[in-house]
Amino acid sequence: MSVAVPIDSWQAELRLRFAEREGRTYLVERSHRGPLVVQKSFHPEGDVCHTCIVHPPGGVVGGDSLTLEVVADPNARVLLTTPAATKFYRSEERLAMQTQRLTAADAFLEWLPQETIYYRHAKVINDIHVRLSLKSCFIGWEVACLGLPARKEAFDAGHLALNWELTVDDRPRIVDRLRIDGSSDARQSRWGLQGFEALGTMFVFPAERAWLDEIRGIRADECEFAATFVDGVLVVRCLAAQGEAVKRTFVRIWQWVRPRLMQRDAVSPRIWAT
Repeated sequence: MSVAVPIDSWQAELRLRFAEREGRTYLVERSHRGPLVVQKSFHPEGDVCHTCIVHPPGGVVGGDSLTLEVVADPNARVLLTTPAATKFYRSEERLAMQTQRLTAADAFLEWLPQETIYYRHAKVINDIHVRLSLKSCFIGWEVACLGLPARKEAFDAGHLALNWELTVDDRPRIVDRLRIDGSSDARQSRWGLQGFEALGTMFVFPAERAWLDEIRGIRADECEFAATFVDGVLVVRCLAAQGEAVKRTFVRIWQWVRPRLMQRDAVSPRIWAT
């Protein structure tokens, strides 16, 4: 049975494939439907393809659906980011949905988006599916900001389903499910978010247990984070009052991890400086 799509909703899809050609990675296939596009790719490191994903409307409302599919072919080296925060606005009864499917087949793939802001009364399902081969490398994060603390607008109403799945050779390594109800005591309780309005999750594969002591010693300003090792995956979780503090901490961890995982220094996407 087909489902009717409201005429005032955005149904956006973007599909990308990256491949290595003579020592450099290129965006070799691109298709899109609706307002989800790619800015120009850059090669500030020579062989790594830095690509920025853009959602021109700048915000997502109830009924909207965004789907991103990325495939990195063997030997490709890809870094993906976004130019600004993704914003999920107030919903009425309809859900907003975002789905990201990231596949790396014997490739290096980095998913380093800017933060996602969830406004009061937003109702969102955000799914991230990462499919890797055993010889692939992956660094990725997601930073969620609840409400608008600077305007004293708490996320005290709304529902979020924030999901990660990471598989290696089609075997699950991480299945992560987070449900946030704005009216729940979990937002303020010590066993929950402890009053923090920003949270982040970061995954690195393959990782080494020996990294944990060094990573736990990385400076974290105005935030709290924990690093664990789960089935070959480094898992970092972070809480802070604002998303910028989470991102700063994740960038420092990325700067430490990337040379060890990919044998190259961390070169920040140029869009981060604008």
